[in-house]
Amino acid sequence: MEDYIDTVLTKYNHQRPKKPVLSPYKAAPIIYGAKVQFSEDADTSPPLDETGVRRVQGIVGALLYYARAVDNKLLHALSEIGTQQAAATEATTSRVNHLLDYCATYPNDGILYRASSMILAAHSDAAYLNVSKARSRAGAHIMLSEDIPVPAFNGPILTLAQIIKFVASSAAEAELAGLYICAKEMVPLRNSLVEMGWPQPKSPIQTDNTTALGVANKTIITKKMKSMDMRLWWLRCRESQGQFRYYWAPGPTNHADYPTKAHPDIYHESMRPTHAG
Repeated sequence: MEDYIDTVLTKYNHQRPKKPVLSPYKAAPIIYGAKVQFSEDADTSPPLDETGVRRVQGIVGALLYYARAVDNKLLHALSEIGTQQAAATEATTSRVNHLLDYCATYPNDGILYRASSMILAAHSDAAYLNVSKARSRAGAHIMLSEDIPVPAFNGPILTLAQIIKFVASSAAEAELAGLYICAKEMVPLRNSLVEMGWPQPKSPIQTDNTTALGVANKTIITKKMKSMDMRLWWLRCRESQGQFRYYWAPGPTNHADYPTKAHPDIYHESMRPTHAG
């Protein structure tokens, strides 16, 4: 898809930036020493007319296809802008132009795969309360690797950046929802691999939240967690069927963190060796 980004830029008459843009979405500034975290102010910029809204929707659609195919680094930005596109404003246009500037800076990114044992594995993560209306976002990096305790990294066959529809009451609840969303997406992938002649052991799913892991692995006794009940028992049921196993590893090793939130430029640059192909 070497000419895809050039085609999109030409179609929407977007000029290339004079300086490189290193992140697809502007991250909120870090306020060191702050004891309280505040939510973002509501967007009060003027709304776009119908032509402007359709332009935003067209760009989101064009880049979503590209992101799912070869450049999953765009998925968080597209998820964030996608929540705004029906009632797009001038601020939305600014975010879309920033995303196009990033694409123009890196027009030929891709995904790098290595040979593996065709064992389905995944990293699961969730960003708590980082979406409008007090919602959270689940992320997943689903890949093919080896049947070892901690599967080695590989390029993703599917990346998720999905807003969790309900309001989670804790970070652990958001992480458990992320595990559920990730595992549910892996079920048809497991079936496809088996039908292709690649028998699958328990698919390992990595999380960096010990509470969510303990709840799923039955090492933590749950109490008054009715909103988590269905997802909890679904995960336990699938584990008892031999479809999944859940394990913990430190946050910096969890590649599902990438699509869950906006990161500063330096983070994106540090991840390019593994995520830019």
